[in-house]
Amino acid sequence: MTTEDHADQDVLENHGWRRLLGAARRRLERTGGVLDGSVSVARPDDAERRVIIGITGRHRPTGVASIRVRLSDIDGALRAAHGEGLLEVLAKRGPLRNRPAERETEARDKTAALDAAALQCPRHCDERWFADWLEQLSSDGTVTRLVRRNEGELFGKAGEVLQRLPAEGLPLSVLAERATGNTKALNGTSLAGIVVRALALWQGVAGASSPAERRALWENAGAIVDDLASQVLVLNVRARESHVVATWLHDAADFGIPFRLTLHQLTLDPVTPRANDIFVCENPAVLRAAAGELVASCATLICTEGQPSAACHALLRGAEGQVRWRGDFDWTGLRTTAMAIDRYAAVPWRMGSGDYATALVSGESEPLKPPPAPSLWDTRLAEAMDASGRAVMEERLIPDLLSDLAR
Repeated sequence: MTTEDHADQDVLENHGWRRLLGAARRRLERTGGVLDGSVSVARPDDAERRVIIGITGRHRPTGVASIRVRLSDIDGALRAAHGEGLLEVLAKRGPLRNRPAERETEARDKTAALDAAALQCPRHCDERWFADWLEQLSSDGTVTRLVRRNEGELFGKAGEVLQRLPAEGLPLSVLAERATGNTKALNGTSLAGIVVRALALWQGVAGASSPAERRALWENAGAIVDDLASQVLVLNVRARESHVVATWLHDAADFGIPFRLTLHQLTLDPVTPRANDIFVCENPAVLRAAAGELVASCATLICTEGQPSAACHALLRGAEGQVRWRGDFDWTGLRTTAMAIDRYAAVPWRMGSGDYATALVSGESEPLKPPPAPSLWDTRLAEAMDASGRAVMEERLIPDLLSDLAR
């Protein structure tokens, strides 16, 4: 080690210099290494005060609250004493970060990540929910966090996934493999998290904090997470087919017993419900009341238990009869009803503005949770709901619903 190296090491280890050089490093990293401006040392001790007096040539009294020193003076003092300036001395303890340059690079990487998502998803990139998704990811720091973890490529992969949705009963592992080349890429990963956030905005759902809620979002987009977990609750469904699952349904219907079908069963033995009217409700309490009061005389009834599952869609896909659909009087209920009208040519079942008005005044209600949704089959319904700001669960209508089911 040369004499100069020993001298630099003394400066770096000298207590009187330590805080001063630390403040200088922070300042230079913030400014990209520009030797303008000054730094200060608060409540300097005697060793620090003597160092600063030596740099500036100005006496500073004991007990001074703070001393400010120009970076150019520090640089000059180091060059005079050791032949190397401030930047060189600090570099001996590790390279100085250039934070302005890092911010510029980070900003470019963030823009590139968001652009990649749109580029890989021309199918949806012009839709409002897609723009809201990118804005949400950017504003809450998700993009920054993933870019800093060198995972900015996830946004392009997310676009690849969304480009393939909606699908029709595509296993999640197959979707992941086709979009990313990795069958496990959508199982509890960061990629899965940002795609689920897109699905929530797409489907108008406030959030998806539980595994069941996340599974419902995937299934609503046609991606199957688990064909055993995807189920649909039914009462008095009779099938056109004569296989084993159809036999189970017929036996349950003969006695008015509620029955659960899994997507796995419906995939192995597809079922075509046969009835003049196929009623669909949202809440199991409605189906339970029907089974208890009407038993085998109840009309064919299917319960979505919230967002319709892939099993529910598989059952209704080829239904023979008029689908009559209803949900809660909340924004989700309006969205699922609109979906059923579009997908199954369904007829809204007691989902009009008059039904809402009657239910609203006949008992307790709860606040509506955004985002709102239209009711194209009865525009006054959404208007009335928006005006009241109240949601009404369909259990309120059970007596009227049972009357319809009995006929």
